[in-house]
Amino acid sequence: MNTVTAPTPYLKLPFSFDLARLQEDLRRVAASEWIGHFNTSAYEKGWSCAPLRSVDGRTDHIMPVESGHFEDTSILERCPYFRHAIDQFHCDKTSIRLMSLEAGGVIHEHRDEGGALEDGLTRLHIPVQTSPLATFRIDGEEIHFSAGSAWYLNASCLHGAENRSPQARIHLMIDCVTNPWLAQIFQAAGGVQRDPPPYGDPSINDGNVLQIIAALRAGSHATSIQLADRLQETHARRTGAAARP
Repeated sequence: MNTVTAPTPYLKLPFSFDLARLQEDLRRVAASEWIGHFNTSAYEKGWSCAPLRSVDGRTDHIMPVESGHFEDTSILERCPYFRHAIDQFHCDKTSIRLMSLEAGGVIHEHRDEGGALEDGLTRLHIPVQTSPLATFRIDGEEIHFSAGSAWYLNASCLHGAENRSPQARIHLMIDCVTNPWLAQIFQAAGGVQRDPPPYGDPSINDGNVLQIIAALRAGSHATSIQLADRLQETHARRTGAAARP
């Protein structure tokens, strides 16, 4: 029987930041620089962002993008301790923003596909202003991310948030490009990555592999036959079925 290791849904990382200095930088962000989250159906009450790193360094752009030229914004330029915190993570970064969930606010549970470390995106949260009454619900578990610490959130898991405190919950959220340094930090902290696809292609599984093998063999091309043989061998190892002679 094959066992599957569940990937880590969230993880506290071995970093600690000066909360007073984080909050000092937070006060440098003007009220007019916060932008309401574009997906208004995803939350109740207020959920807003202040971009610190965005496509072309724009301070009016928070739409998600697959690619683009990311630059630091003018907001980050006047927040030296945010810069210090960000620079502790030795990897490339794409989007960086402050995320504020209003008192009484709720973010409905959802998944961000491709939002796990093993997908190439490592999403980190540094709570700047929070309360034990501000919590995430991640794969059915309620968890509070403590202030001044660094947390990994596997955004591909089902997750939502609720702020039952009387003040806004504000996190510094950093989207990092996964690299060996990040993977080592993650592993050293006890993180477990998702098992790789058993057949190499995530669309192939035990339920459809025999059908795919048959289709490849029907094609009679040498490369198709070779791929079918590899899939057959993998299927045999996984199930104990006899491999094709």
